[in-house]
Order: sequence, then structure tokens, then C-alpha cells
Amino acid sequence: MSELNNIALKILNNGKGILAADESTGTMTKRLDSVKVPSTPQNRLLFREILFSASSMSECIGGVILYDETIKQETSKKENIPELISKMGSIPGIKVDTGAKNLAGSPNEKITEGLDGLRERLKEYHKLGAKFTKWRGVYSISKNYPSKLCVHSNAHALARYSALVQECEMVPIVEPEVLMDGEHSAKDCYEKTSEVIKKCFEELILHKVDLKGIILKPNMIITGNKSKDKISNEEIAKLTLQCLKNAVPSEVPGIAFLSGGQSEIEATENLNLINKHNNTNFIMSYSYGRALQQSALKYWSKNIQNIEGTQKVFNHRAKMNTLAAKGKWSKELEI
Repeated sequence: MSELNNIALKILNNGKGILAADESTGTMTKRLDSVKVPSTPQNRLLFREILFSASSMSECIGGVILYDETIKQETSKKENIPELISKMGSIPGIKVDTGAKNLAGSPNEKITEGLDGLRERLKEYHKLGAKFTKWRGVYSISKNYPSKLCVHSNAHALARYSALVQECEMVPIVEPEVLMDGEHSAKDCYEKTSEVIKKCFEELILHKVDLKGIILKPNMIITGNKSKDKISNEEIAKLTLQCLKNAVPSEVPGIAFLSGGQSEIEATENLNLINKHNNTNFIMSYSYGRALQQSALKYWSKNIQNIEGTQKVFNHRAKMNTLAAKGKWSKELEI
């Protein structure tokens, strides 16, 4: 078993999932503004340090995706953030893309940038303690999108990124996100997500990426947020499993879903049903940002010095998702 495969399995084994705490300064500022907390480097660090030192880190969180600012910060106890995460029994990771920009040739779509100088940045992050990385490609669904150009360009970038990451002895998280914005049906989401994932693996194989040493971070198969034809949670689970079974090569050790705008409870319930029906060999877990942090953020904003209370809220959410990753969650546990 390769070292990369070991890291991937360690992150996702036993119902553990990934805390996506890789919000850019701009995104984190929006989150803090929404709860009326000033977005200073100190406040951003304080909230993250509270989460990273919570007891559920060792029980539920196998990996934490950091942002460039955070991986270089020191905690209140003068240890660096990757040290704190490792001490809690989790694995530090880092987001390495530089964001989605308009795609030349199809300006209504996005291409993720950040390949220039990536090899050097990866070496620096590895030295800082990162063991895995993340890169997100985004695709929107409408009558004409995603275009072949967008599907191909983002798959190519994800593959080049993954090859460079493995060269630097880290595990790449491959995140092709088909956005839930729009009026599309579940069938549209299923077809487009299948196309996007298959193209990603075509490119990963072409770039000689070791599929046993990656984690796939896909969206679930859900209807667009403006669609009138909603489907049940059971159908979401069934379609998501069917899509991944047909599109993902068997060597991939694990799949960590993104929450993609679902509420905390929806993201947990859907993950639970996916695991209840999971008839594949893939580990099916979570890599959630808002769906792990939102309640904790709201609670913390009332008194940013209330560490214990904030951790209690975060611990509950983390435990619910870890139960869901084992197919053992139920609504009664939320009370």
C-alpha cells in the first residue's frame, strides 16, 4: 500500500470526514459580516482555532483544509496551525487553486487558475506540514452549459494539479463541483455530473496520477435550487450512488461529498441515506464547510470568547456527520 493511499484512508476511515476551513479572506469576511463580527486576521484565527482544538477533531475529523493565511498563522499558545491539527489527531491540508475566473472562449463559464508556480508553492506547503491539497473546478448547468470546452479545460487543470501534488508526496483532493444554482432537473444534474467526473478521470489517467492516492470531492445529485421538480432524499441517495458507481474507477479509495449549499440537516441526512444504501467499495464521507460550521459561527458571534459553548455546537455537528458517514444517523439525535 502506497504512502499516499495510507494518508487518504487515514483521512476518511471509521466515519471520519474533512473540515473545509479553506475560505478565502473574501469569503470568510462575508461569513463574519453575516454574523456582525469584524473580519480581522485575529478574529478569523480565533474562530478557526476554537474549531481546531475541539474534542470532535480527534473523533470525527480526519483532515482539515486550510487557506494560505491560516496555514502560516500561530495559535494563542504559539504553535503553528498544522501542529495544532496534527496534535488533535487530524491531518492538515491546503487549498492550492487561486480561484475560478471567466473561461476564455466561454465567458459565462469558469476555469480554475493557479497552475503557474504551483510546484514551488506545493514544496512550501509541504514544509509547513500539509499532507493533502484541494483544487475546485466549477460547472454550471443550463441549456447550453457546461460546454465541452469547460468540461475539458477544468478536467485538464485538475489532472495537472493532481500530478504535481503527488510528485510532491501529498494527496490531491479532486473537486469537480456541478453547482446547484439553476432550474435544472435531477436528470440534468445526473447526466452533467457523470460527464464531468468521467472526463476528470480520463485526464487523471492520461497524466499518470495514482488513483489510489486521491480523494474525490463531488456534488450529490440534486435538483437545481430554482427547480420546481424536487426529489426525495431517498432518490438523491440512489441517483448519487448510481452516478458514482458508473463514473468512478474502483481504485479510488474514498469519496468526500461537498455540501454545495445544502442546509446542515440536509447535508447530514443525504449523506446518511447514501451510506445506508452504499453498495460500492468506496468509503463515502463528507468534506463540509458551511454544513459543519454555520451553527457554531452563529453561536460564537454572540460572544466570541465563549470557546466551550462554540465547541459544543461544532462537536454536535461533527458527530452527526460522522454517524451519517456510517449510515447510523437519525433525526431524533438532532434534538
